[in-house]
Amino acid sequence: MAEMIVIRHGQASFGADNYDKLSDIGHEQSRLVGAALRQRGWEPDRIVVGSLIRQMETLNSMGFTDPEIHAGFNEYDFHNLLGARFDGAVPDVVMGDRKTHFRTLRETIFEWQDGGLPKASESWLTFTTRIEAALTSATRDGAERVLVVSSGGVIGQTVASIVGAPPKMMMTLNLQVKNTAMSKIIFAGQKRFLHEFNATPHLDSLEFAQMLTYS
Repeated sequence: MAEMIVIRHGQASFGADNYDKLSDIGHEQSRLVGAALRQRGWEPDRIVVGSLIRQMETLNSMGFTDPEIHAGFNEYDFHNLLGARFDGAVPDVVMGDRKTHFRTLRETIFEWQDGGLPKASESWLTFTTRIEAALTSATRDGAERVLVVSSGGVIGQTVASIVGAPPKMMMTLNLQVKNTAMSKIIFAGQKRFLHEFNATPHLDSLEFAQMLTYS
């Protein structure tokens, strides 16, 4: 069977004018996970990345080039979803305070999954459908080792789907995924099996423990 390693992007710039860029820590996390793969002797036959800046910067800092770009691996647009929930007037505390932000985002995702937020640019069904299309493309014939760089919500939904979890489990998994964590999926055709979730061996030593981040 072939294997796919899906990596969440490095730490982005929470609270900055442009969230969609890696922080200095994010670049270093990415360098370390790239080095960890090479130390294993793991070289991908196919590389796929979403089209978001933070995803592509992660891949570049990992030291990999010439990827396929598939927007199906892009994260849901949390700015848009929050704007749809609050009719364009998102409270400052939601965007500025981490605890409030993620509690509110969790509630917003649940509402979205239940068919709410009709003004959102993307429905929950559209989100899950494009992820499935991206996974199908990434795991098509022709590669035994596939490297994907994506985001927490996509990874959470991918894992929830593989293990047959209810939709709301996606967000629980989403909020657990660490920056540059590796999740390994074994696949054969359309069959997929989860073998590893949210692993960060490159950050597990005391030397790098302070670089463990979730957003």
